[in-house]
Amino acid sequence: MKQHQNATPALPGANKKRNVIIIFSVLALAVAILLIFFLPLLFKQAKDDAIIRIPVNATSENVKDSISRYLGDDYAALVMRMAKINRTDFSNRHGAYLIPAGTSPIRAERKLSKGAQQPLTITINGFRSITSLSDRVARRLDFSADSLLETATGKEILNKYGLTPQQALALFIDDSYEVYWSASPETLVKKIGDNYNKVWNAERLRKASELGLTPAEVMTVCSIVDEESNKLDEKGKIGRLYINRVKKGMPLQADPTIRFALDDFTIRRVKGNHLKVDSPFNTYKNKGLPPGPIRTTSVATIDAVLDSQPSTHLYMCAKEDFSGYHNFASSYSEHQANARRYQKALDNRGIK
Repeated sequence: MKQHQNATPALPGANKKRNVIIIFSVLALAVAILLIFFLPLLFKQAKDDAIIRIPVNATSENVKDSISRYLGDDYAALVMRMAKINRTDFSNRHGAYLIPAGTSPIRAERKLSKGAQQPLTITINGFRSITSLSDRVARRLDFSADSLLETATGKEILNKYGLTPQQALALFIDDSYEVYWSASPETLVKKIGDNYNKVWNAERLRKASELGLTPAEVMTVCSIVDEESNKLDEKGKIGRLYINRVKKGMPLQADPTIRFALDDFTIRRVKGNHLKVDSPFNTYKNKGLPPGPIRTTSVATIDAVLDSQPSTHLYMCAKEDFSGYHNFASSYSEHQANARRYQKALDNRGIK
């Protein structure tokens, strides 16, 4: 009979070695998976600076779309992967957030979920109507032009600053204002109103009173001055001329107010047919100041008018050398001579 031989039992050392290899293999695989999953979150970088805007009650899809638009789909997917891990709720993160170039997805998600908003700079400069101002500003912020227009012309708000709806432009002094993208129209108008109150301090109020004008009336004079000239060194002189005319009960006869009344600032040569426009801003038909400013104005112009030297000037005419400066006159005969020279210069250049 053949004797059956038993298989040689595995040595304890061999089993232990095999188990170690399996454990290390599993660990290596786990580490590899973790590295593949997390390394991009740590080391992928935003290619450019980007402002990511998160709307009211935003969903994760809203945020992903916004990131993709500026930083690409791959980067957006990584940020949203981190947001899913952290169970981030973007519905209460309404605002605009700066993601600087070089930011990792992990840091980007932290900025969007817990970081401070990036303020935007809104610049007010030479707007000729409250409607155009509202349209332009609303494009930069998360509210409609109509909502800003309604707020900026609201009697209740304007009363706080001693202004009427027709004087609303006076509130918006030319300057740069920092505000969050998520700010409401009321917040923006309050910030601008705070600057108005700061500009109209006790010293400027005193100077306006000495001229017999309210701050709103000074702003109206300044708005005409700014349309008449961009030469700061003669703005005070022009402002004083118009104040002289107001005090004498003379119509201002300011051409810029005609352009405003016609809503046509391309007119270079105001003619008789233009002067027939039926408008409270027609300062050829109506005496005194128009009901409000015809554009926004600056602190520099305000100070130029408030600090202007007394004069007897009642007339002015653009200089015939087209330098942007004016000839001033105290008598109509002197003014006519100045005007004839200018009209001749216009004719010579074929300006209609």
